Amino acid sequence: MMIELTDSPFDPGALLTAFSKGRRETGAIATFTGLARAEEGATNILELEAYPGFTEAEIGRIAEQARTRFGLHDLAILHRVGKIAPGEPIVFVATAAGHRRAAFEACDFLMDYLKSAAPFWKKEHGPAGERWVEPTERDHADRERWS
Repeated sequence: MMIELTDSPFDPGALLTAFSKGRRETGAIATFTGLARAEEGATNILELEAYPGFTEAEIGRIAEQARTRFGLHDLAILHRVGKIAPGEPIVFVATAAGHRRAAFEACDFLMDYLKSAAPFWKKEHGPAGERWVEPTERDHADRERWS
């Protein structure tokens, strides 16, 4: 299981290739790559802050729940911190399981947590200045469906 924060751009294709290598027991790998988007006239840079060590530990706790709940063979989460330009990857999640449904659902479960409850602080920088971004009601509702 890999859980990592990075302040450097990353290549989701290379991560998938490395994650997939030698998986003879795995019948399915599901991935999600989140990209920073430019809100029309509003966002020039997205900035994410985290507490190193604490953030990875909290993500690890949820990742272990996903491994158990969905019977995963393995999982990987790489999340950017720092300043991120529109179009750059923010997050990469990969799940490996015996069957597709478990891989898809685990990936969805992990993203719902990362989007709504993981200990990150998100700020948008744009022409009108800076603004902190909170999870939306939809983000929280997505996470609640797993309760």
